[in-house]
Amino acid sequence: MAEAEKFLDLPLEEVLGDRFGRYSKYIIQERALPDARDGLKPVQRRILYAMHQEKNTHDKAYRKSAKTVGTVIGNYHPHGDTSVYDAMVRLSQTWKVRKSLVEMHGNNGSVDGDPPAAMRYTEARLSAISSELLRDIEKQTVEFIPNFDDTIDEPTVLPAKFPNLLVNGSTGISAGYATEIPSHNLGEVIDAVIMRVDKPEATVPELMTKLKGPDFPTGGILQGIDGIQKAYETGRGKIVLRGRAEIQEQRGGREQIVIDEIPFEVNKASMVKRMDELRIDKKVEGIAEVRDETDRTGLRVVIDLKKDANSEGVLNYLYKHTDLQISYNFNMVAIHERTPSLMSLPMMLDAYIKHQKEVVTRQSIYDLNKAKSRAHIVEGLIKAISILDDVIATIRSSKDKADAKQQLIASYDFTEEQSEAIVTLQLYRLTNTDITALQKEADELKKQIEYLEKLLSSENEMMKVIKADLRSMKKQYNDDRLTKIEEKVEELKVDLEVTVASEDVLVSVTKDGYIKRTSLRSYAASNGEDFAMKDGDHLLGLFEINTTDTILLFTNRGKYLFLPVHKLPDIRWKDLGQYISNIVQVEKDEYIVEAIPVRDFTSEEYLLFFTKNGMVKKSDLQLYQAQRHSKALVAINLKNDDEVVDVHKTDGQSDLFIATKKAYGLWYHEEEVNTVGQRAAGVKAINLKEDDEVVSGQLFRASEDPSILLTTHRAAVKRMRLKEFERTTRAKRGVLMLRELKKNPHQLVDVHLVNRDDQVMIMTKKQETIVVNTMDFKANDRYSNGSYVLDTEEKGQAEEAWIKPVYCVPFETESDTE
Repeated sequence: MAEAEKFLDLPLEEVLGDRFGRYSKYIIQERALPDARDGLKPVQRRILYAMHQEKNTHDKAYRKSAKTVGTVIGNYHPHGDTSVYDAMVRLSQTWKVRKSLVEMHGNNGSVDGDPPAAMRYTEARLSAISSELLRDIEKQTVEFIPNFDDTIDEPTVLPAKFPNLLVNGSTGISAGYATEIPSHNLGEVIDAVIMRVDKPEATVPELMTKLKGPDFPTGGILQGIDGIQKAYETGRGKIVLRGRAEIQEQRGGREQIVIDEIPFEVNKASMVKRMDELRIDKKVEGIAEVRDETDRTGLRVVIDLKKDANSEGVLNYLYKHTDLQISYNFNMVAIHERTPSLMSLPMMLDAYIKHQKEVVTRQSIYDLNKAKSRAHIVEGLIKAISILDDVIATIRSSKDKADAKQQLIASYDFTEEQSEAIVTLQLYRLTNTDITALQKEADELKKQIEYLEKLLSSENEMMKVIKADLRSMKKQYNDDRLTKIEEKVEELKVDLEVTVASEDVLVSVTKDGYIKRTSLRSYAASNGEDFAMKDGDHLLGLFEINTTDTILLFTNRGKYLFLPVHKLPDIRWKDLGQYISNIVQVEKDEYIVEAIPVRDFTSEEYLLFFTKNGMVKKSDLQLYQAQRHSKALVAINLKNDDEVVDVHKTDGQSDLFIATKKAYGLWYHEEEVNTVGQRAAGVKAINLKEDDEVVSGQLFRASEDPSILLTTHRAAVKRMRLKEFERTTRAKRGVLMLRELKKNPHQLVDVHLVNRDDQVMIMTKKQETIVVNTMDFKANDRYSNGSYVLDTEEKGQAEEAWIKPVYCVPFETESDTE
């Protein structure tokens, strides 16, 4: 029975909840989060206090780290030696803390993530600025509590004569909380504290005139003032931090990128390795070699570029895809009044100012009590010297020290403290000169007591002391800002030529939607013959373009596909291309109407759409530059059963020619059509008769004077000259281009604007194909029906006509224009 009473019968959830709650509270308050007043976590505070107690200060010799770690573990921090040593090493790493609090001899790690030497090899001491964190701790300026085994006392916080939380920042993860406070420039933080003292309601924008933003020990360039301001106002915010890189000219026209600063907390070795992997994997074009040239003179990473490489593009790619640029997220959590709090900048400054008021108050009370005590003794000594002979006689006649003290108190009204001072006085002090020194000391003590009492009674005086102390700190320890701040976050645009090897290729697109890119070598090997294609299919376009270009495919349903050429499948000339749905999904009854190659979306060009129901739309080409191209995108808004008939790229200076099924033709200038947005429907292009529809919309320059070639469903072909028409305005009916027949009138299948050498292919319903030459037909007026080119009863009615594609280079290159 007695055995059973030792155990409590409790539900597991209750026990787990209670124990985890206690553990969490301990972790939050006593391990992972810094105190808002001195900016230190308990282990850091214990290391600094232990070194201070051991007199291991900056003005004395270095001492073995193991000895300090032993003291910390034995007296204050009963945890693993590794965790204590790691915390101590971090305080000494100049690339981790803005002002190192520990100075270390020996290997204390590196920016490459190398581990420090074991603590038996390294030596350490407090840095000069650490002594300012601990200054006046002997004057009861902070609260002390018993250590873990109640043998000695340890401080709950340090006096912190400079705002360490903001200067050195902090990072940590505890149960339910994490903290990420960046480091700042000492001088700027002190100026902000002084501003807040002088103007307690100072806003964040006002404080930011003094405290510009974080100042990381590794320097770098910080972008995004809005993010800094948000973080200072709310405790959370995001900025972009990038290393400092410079593009330098080399001999022979080559360039190299030299990096001499990297973002905070980035492992340099990993970053360099990642850069080299990008080179090896050919993810980025133009890098010849990546070298780490860091030595004792400073950090230096060199990226040699190939000749004619796009150095800006490579650098932007490195910013985007390596740790040369990172996002830094503020999460300013600290222990404020024993509770973890997300703190804004004003809250942090106020917590520090309040702490300093308390420290200076306690320090002043301590100094005042000490001065009063000494003044009382000096007063007794002066009185004793004035009746020296009597005092000596009294002491000589006493039995012992205690009796002497009693006699003095009884005979001359000395107090206990005064009589103790008199009986312990050394004989040499009884010389004539001594009384003047005592008098002088008494006067000084009186002034000191008056000053301290005034200080304790006036907050204004106390603030003056705090400000003067902070200014002297700034004068002694301030240094230049390391991190450069830029207002805006630069949007990184990576040019395609940086990531794609530039190569001229042939891209072929067929009507049924088979597309491929082919090397010029494969084309030459086949002499341009034996092009692989399914029966009944035909070439829609054949372009010699570069892998850095883009091809836009427009469908009858008003959609378009954005296809970067380098992503197209590389297939031999003699092999069938890839079906478009395997690249981007299209609907079953959707087919390609036009393929348009684009080199530069920023050029002032337009896309012009013609639809079956007589609409025309003109939009800026740059609207069609897509970021994501995994699905078909909207090119034009189609109403009801409308379909796209033709699409053209134009510079805005062309003429339009529209032809309908019932053989109406209309000619007007492109300026009749206003530019609209990508998803708009456009405007009326031609006034259609009932049951009529547009079969063709063509673009041309009037100066070129092209021929107009009509193909009818009865397999008649007719050539006309532009002079048969008159240029009018948009949305007219147009004029008839064929002689009207009562019985079986001709219906247009297609109309093309052709030059002398163009060949037109005509396909019948029975899949029979015929090639006709433009100049085989003499020019007719509007009142004839042309010449028959095949027997429709035998071969079937004409269903489709197209100009035979020729191998074309769609963009003028520099050599072409010279």
